Amino acid sequence: MEYDVLIIGGGPVGNYLASLLAGEFKVALVEKKGSFGGKACTGIIGAENYRRFGLPEDAVLNELRGAVFYSRIQSFEVERKSPQAYLVDRKTLEKSLAERAVKKGVDYYMGTTFVGFKNGRAVLQRFGERIELGAGFYIGADGLNSTVAKAIGAETKAEFLSGYEVEVVGNFRRDFVEVWVNRDLNPEFFFWVAPVREDLARVGTFGSLRAIYRFLRLKMLRPASVVEFKAGSVGFGRRKPWVRGNVALIGDAALQIKPTTAGGIVYGMYCAHALRKALLNGRLEEYERECSFVKKGISFGLRFRKLFLGMDQDTIERVFEILGSEEAREVIESQADFDDHVKTAKAILKRPKLLAGLIRVSPRIIRTLL
Repeated sequence: MEYDVLIIGGGPVGNYLASLLAGEFKVALVEKKGSFGGKACTGIIGAENYRRFGLPEDAVLNELRGAVFYSRIQSFEVERKSPQAYLVDRKTLEKSLAERAVKKGVDYYMGTTFVGFKNGRAVLQRFGERIELGAGFYIGADGLNSTVAKAIGAETKAEFLSGYEVEVVGNFRRDFVEVWVNRDLNPEFFFWVAPVREDLARVGTFGSLRAIYRFLRLKMLRPASVVEFKAGSVGFGRRKPWVRGNVALIGDAALQIKPTTAGGIVYGMYCAHALRKALLNGRLEEYERECSFVKKGISFGLRFRKLFLGMDQDTIERVFEILGSEEAREVIESQADFDDHVKTAKAILKRPKLLAGLIRVSPRIIRTLL
């Protein structure tokens, strides 16, 4: 069988890309699992982008309109009247996008593993036998440990972290997510509490397994109340090139991941549109340039990540004092973008009082944000 585009990997980005390209190209998608979902993923997506990308409503579990930020000794809250983000069920998201793609004419090869390339064709393992599929273009959407990236010799320079998330029964404020920044509990990342319902939330972090259980005790959530546990990994850094010959990488396979939050779905979907444009122009090499917004976001996130790792808890407390001020909260509530952290940082730095306060804490903060 011959196709215009063969997508390898059926996660949210791979399935979204398949649906996006259907009707304009003859598309097939290969997914090694026999079903969708299963990956550790909190699944928080900015409401504006969720609507912009036309993502399925049936995947939304909860609407979030605010956040409470906690340090070791203080907290502040930001909120808006309308939902700013959605908590989604990843399995439903992936399956709904796949169904949409199939209805548009995409061929799906489930339970099929990509082995490598041979004579310009994709070699696949399916039901105990090897098959080959040919395509004009091959897209690696096969995640962090991308086989396609290895096949094209892509180089990776990144920090890899293990992540742990539990679903736990308790009492939660349904429309507010919690973000805890406490380097005494976890020096590598923040903790999050994302409510699914009033009585159920997703609680997680990146770093050590011990840290997540320390945090549960702090929150007075019993480990015996955990009803689901998932583990995974994330990579903050760069993998290049994203394009080699007629092969391109997208999503986690290209490390299109926010180092600030570890989210990758929105960045991957932005790049899906850039990739579609490059394919329609017949110039795959334009893809990376069309993804400049995502590249800038990753660069900013890596600087921010380095800044965070170099800060002690006392410095974090001083930053919290500034961000918890009435002026800072007004800026965040009126101008912050859930998925564009560069825009949020610039909005804060435009306020002279906030700028001066951050300079007093550390000039390095300003250099990083700029």
